[in-house]
Amino acid sequence: MRAAAIQLNSTEDKARNMERADRLTRAAAADGADLIVLPEKFTALGTREHYLAAAEPLEGPTLAWARGIACEFGIDLVAGSFVESREGHEKLGNTSVHVGPGGETKAVYRKIHMFDVVVGGQEYLESESSEAGAEIATSELADGTELGLTVCYDLRFPELFRILALRGARVITLPAAFTKVTGQAHWEILLRARAIENQAFMVAADQIGTHPPDKESFGGSMIVDPWGEVLARAEDEEGFIAADLDLDRQREVREQLPSLANRVPEAYEWPEGVKA
Repeated sequence: MRAAAIQLNSTEDKARNMERADRLTRAAAADGADLIVLPEKFTALGTREHYLAAAEPLEGPTLAWARGIACEFGIDLVAGSFVESREGHEKLGNTSVHVGPGGETKAVYRKIHMFDVVVGGQEYLESESSEAGAEIATSELADGTELGLTVCYDLRFPELFRILALRGARVITLPAAFTKVTGQAHWEILLRARAIENQAFMVAADQIGTHPPDKESFGGSMIVDPWGEVLARAEDEEGFIAADLDLDRQREVREQLPSLANRVPEAYEWPEGVKA
């Protein structure tokens, strides 16, 4: 299986962003990718006002585009995440969709962990405009390989990735818009850790460069194997990376170092309260 991660510099201009996403998705498909992952908020990245302007229902133009191009090239496409409006919900969804090679919707995942932090002297309040999802999502690729869906800040919560692995995920996707500050410090470490812990492939598509009003994303989109080896890493520009995922090698890793099988669930007890 060949996987690709697309790296974009999205702005508030939805038409511009979609043109670049379309062009790079086509290039990755022409390169032989079976699975293509787009970054977080690839349709629009900016302020709360920009998100409100770009929001669309699940069955909107973005999903229609994703279905069309997946069907045209016969690929599995994880449509990064886009800003979803839902009837009866005051806030927006940060929504990732897996579309199969027949154009069918295979899975929908709404980002669970909201990015409410202060980094590099800048405050990020994702929950101001977005509503946290509540359901973990797995899916299945065209060849039957199990897929796990996550988005950006989820990377810091290993519990989610362990559950995905225990539900069978062998490939985990991570559309992201990781900040420059946190990316420089933690991006590669966390991606490799999640891959090693869960003996899974990580396909992480990040945003790159500046976005309105004054935010900057790290880039460095990566594909990591179950041993923690970086198979591909993007340069500091828009484009795509691709790598072949050796599922036989993954089976060897899981058999020879069976850390998932060696878990002792009865010994693990969650504290009732955790002081942060």
